[in-house]
Amino acid sequence: MRAIKCFAIFSFGGLAYGLAEIFWRGQTHVSMFFVGGLCYLLISAIDSLPLFGGSLLPEAPLCALAVTAVEFASGVLINLRLGLEVWDYSDLPLNVMGQICLPFSLIWLWLSVPAAMSARLLKNYLFGEPLPPLRLVPNRAAALEKS
Repeated sequence: MRAIKCFAIFSFGGLAYGLAEIFWRGQTHVSMFFVGGLCYLLISAIDSLPLFGGSLLPEAPLCALAVTAVEFASGVLINLRLGLEVWDYSDLPLNVMGQICLPFSLIWLWLSVPAAMSARLLKNYLFGEPLPPLRLVPNRAAALEKS
């Protein structure tokens, strides 16, 4: 069952990532299905970590960092090693080797919240997982009760 859940999350993320690219820049590449699937799987996993208490905003920086790391590693492989030239951020500010840049990392910081919410809904709809309470910030009352 775990493999099926991971496959479903991966596939949904891969399709959503590709569609977002088509919407944003008018095209995509098949490799983006795999990059997007891995990113969405990581966002879902980070959202499931107990250290954030189900709060979406505190996990957003970690999600953005994970997506940026996946994009950098895949960019090095896909663009630099294989020479497919799927994307190039060389002309954007604060880029690293043209594969990642601060503006897109900040976009992922913002997008990670709806991505995590959609992963929760997907797991609830497909696998009957309970929906955690929707919290953008940690519940201070619950934290005080635990102390």
